[in-house]
Amino acid sequence: MRFKSSISEIDAQIDKLREKRRNLIVKANERFARAAAKAGLVELEIPDKELDTIFEEVAARFQEAGTNSTGTSS
Repeated sequence: MRFKSSISEIDAQIDKLREKRRNLIVKANERFARAAAKAGLVELEIPDKELDTIFEEVAARFQEAGTNSTGTSS
């Protein structure tokens, strides 16, 4: 069993993880964009500051409800 990795192997793993992170962020952004479009929010003139507040309230609501990422109770 090999315990030591070379620096280049570690760098390659880091690059793969960064790419995976980027892909997850893109998918999450697309998911929220679809939901906003479906709800008609893209047609409304809502200031960014107000959107930030609204999303913080929604996040708090789900965090307080004790739900996980699948929407089921934990």
